[in-house]
Amino acid sequence: MFTCLAAKLWQIHQIARIGFLATLILCLTAAAHAQSGPAVPVPQQELARRKTAQNGSADQTFTLLGAGDIATCKHLQSAEATAKLIEGIPGTVFAAGDLAYDKGTPEQFKDCYDAAWGAFKDRTKPAPGNHEYGEHNATGYFQYWGAQAGPAEKGYYSYDLGDWHIVVLNTNCNIKAMGGCDKGSPQETWLREDLARHPNACILAYGHHALFSSGVYKKHALHPQLRPFWEDLYAAHADLILAGHEHSYERFAPQDPQGNPDSAHGIRPLGVPTPNSEVRNWKTYGVLKLTLAPGTYHWEFIPVEGQTFHDSGDGVCHNQPSTAD
Repeated sequence: MFTCLAAKLWQIHQIARIGFLATLILCLTAAAHAQSGPAVPVPQQELARRKTAQNGSADQTFTLLGAGDIATCKHLQSAEATAKLIEGIPGTVFAAGDLAYDKGTPEQFKDCYDAAWGAFKDRTKPAPGNHEYGEHNATGYFQYWGAQAGPAEKGYYSYDLGDWHIVVLNTNCNIKAMGGCDKGSPQETWLREDLARHPNACILAYGHHALFSSGVYKKHALHPQLRPFWEDLYAAHADLILAGHEHSYERFAPQDPQGNPDSAHGIRPLGVPTPNSEVRNWKTYGVLKLTLAPGTYHWEFIPVEGQTFHDSGDGVCHNQPSTAD
């Protein structure tokens, strides 16, 4: 089962406010333990597990942090506020699409995105959003990122952080050059083969659009065309899925690709209220930080200065690596 968390840079009712947490869907395993709001005591067994993991595999623990729907020159201070958080945290940065509003032109990437988040461009792993395709074939996006964005005009690729295999998806299924997202499409075939090459890895995926979220507008919130990707990830026992697009933060209980609760094998999405939705916040700017260790992970929503909403939790990945205790 996957557990999904969605963190978004915008607020749905205040679209001009960019710089919130990117829309992200984080899918967690059924063994996840979450905290939202005031911290609660952690069981001694869990504390012991964390101590063992920290002492035994500190050099194999990696940080992945970021957001989506990131920068507009109309409200650049929002992106600058989230950038300030990331500047103080070492690790790999994910950028989950809609990075330079409103059309992803070369000028908007330079004047808006790069002006705020460009300081950590070299450690960023991006995914394209729908606004990147305001330019034909997302030319501004691919020019800005170069090889960091994966194969030219495709925008999907994968990389590893220790025992974790990270999959970056291009969820713009309507773009003709992509060939769709159906079973047998170029990206779905690549995804299935890529996952098959990593049978023992803990798996995290991210892209711009979510299969599930609780957005106000159904067409904007739900993307059933992505179900083949979820089915491949579910079959490979993936643990986490991150997405943007909905301009809010939402965490779901673990569920299967049909949206049914599945505490053993499901993925946990984050978005707005649909069945299985556990935590939602529309007002807080911030970033999502993931700590990925052999066999375990920790997630934390970090708000910008002056805001107080917080969400965090721990989980154990489905494909336990041999190095895990």
